[in-house]
Amino acid sequence: MVDGTRRFRSGAIAAVIVAVVVLLAGTAWLWSSVSTDGPEPGAVDGSAVEQVHLGDSFAAGTGTSPLVEDSPFTCQRSSVNFGQLIAKRHGYRLTDVSCAGAWTKSLYEAQYQGVAPQLDALGPGTDLVTMMIGGNDATLYSTLVGACGRAAGSDPSGAPCRAELGDRPEQAISTEIRPAVERALRDIRNRAPHARIVIAGYPWLTPASESCRPTVQIADGDVSYVRRNQARLNSAISLSAKAVGVTFADMSWAANGHDACQPRGTSWILPMVGSPSGVTMHPNEAGQRALADAVDAVLPAS
Repeated sequence: MVDGTRRFRSGAIAAVIVAVVVLLAGTAWLWSSVSTDGPEPGAVDGSAVEQVHLGDSFAAGTGTSPLVEDSPFTCQRSSVNFGQLIAKRHGYRLTDVSCAGAWTKSLYEAQYQGVAPQLDALGPGTDLVTMMIGGNDATLYSTLVGACGRAAGSDPSGAPCRAELGDRPEQAISTEIRPAVERALRDIRNRAPHARIVIAGYPWLTPASESCRPTVQIADGDVSYVRRNQARLNSAISLSAKAVGVTFADMSWAANGHDACQPRGTSWILPMVGSPSGVTMHPNEAGQRALADAVDAVLPAS
């Protein structure tokens, strides 16, 4: 990476302390499958579908409750995350290894003591993989939410975060995150050759342009900056899915009007201020249901 990207990473470390493992969100086509290659779940022998759920805190449902019984507390794995909901809707046999704070590297190595690499859950008998990953790589989300949130105090009506970071998030998405996600999807395909693989895009955290401080503590001009980088991330994930021939479940159209600035009951995202769980800028229960709906929409009818 160029020196600017190294500075981007260094500056982002501080944001992790403030942001509670944060992540972000969406572009492309509504709930569209970029590929329908691969067998239908459960088609191998007609038995119960073996589903594996992978990913980060958005996939784990961090901020929603109750937690999965006997799951590692550090993973903050919710029993109402979208992988869990898909399994309950269809009676699938679920192995959920999603975990808060996961990078794509967490698929290959232990994230915490006692938390195995997520790819270990896959095998030739896996019929369906549901997942969301990429937002934590290069500390992208913790920077866009944490650092941009802190910067707002210096110039709330301006764009102080954009002035500070410039195109460094975009560079990280293209040079680090997209290759990492594509590699991960290829390795998932190799580990689970018969599985239908669905990777979900991230729902919008902010509106397209309007700010809503203090609910979301991001400066007026940085709201669109955060959203553009969410769009770039989801585009990178979508292109990675297409390159590997797996299915992308996009949230960009469905999530419009459900960002963290919307009132309770309409928003799908926990706000930066006033979150009932204390976790911020993550999908709430309605957001997890919407993610499950998006994944359902690209799965073959059973």
